[in-house]
Amino acid sequence: MKKNLQIATFAGGCFWCMVKPFDQWDGIERVITGYTGGHIENPTYEDVKKGDSGHYEAVQITYDPDIFSYEQLLEIFWQQIDPTDAGGQFQDRGSSYRAAIFYQNNEQKAAAELSKSNLASSGKFQKPIVTEILPAVPFYEAEDYHQDFYKKNEAEYLEDREKSGRDEFIKEHW
Repeated sequence: MKKNLQIATFAGGCFWCMVKPFDQWDGIERVITGYTGGHIENPTYEDVKKGDSGHYEAVQITYDPDIFSYEQLLEIFWQQIDPTDAGGQFQDRGSSYRAAIFYQNNEQKAAAELSKSNLASSGKFQKPIVTEILPAVPFYEAEDYHQDFYKKNEAEYLEDREKSGRDEFIKEHW
């Protein structure tokens, strides 16, 4: 039986911290880190880190919507970020660390807009929800040492998460 796999792309600050929340569910085939939204082809980590390539650090998720829906992915996404921060995420500041949803089709766009609207009207945040919803553009896979970082470099990953303030924010708001 052939699977009906789809792609979802999310930027949520440091891409190391965006893999594990998605990587642990049935129906998620693959989560890769990479770069999207910029104006140069095949950017390197150094290009993106400088902040002038226009790219976001992002994750691209290959999933089976018959097992795990796009709406469920959106729910996880919102719970990993500060949707009121347009200048980056947590300790990571600058354009490459902005949060965004990159939709692949009109159905994803509509679902993303509805989820953003629902979050905005929930009263969970006092400030406006500023996370952008943008059309998908080329996604460039990050260097191998960035893939599955939380598995390959567990101590550094946990230290980075602790320093970032991400976990405290998530605990406070979700």
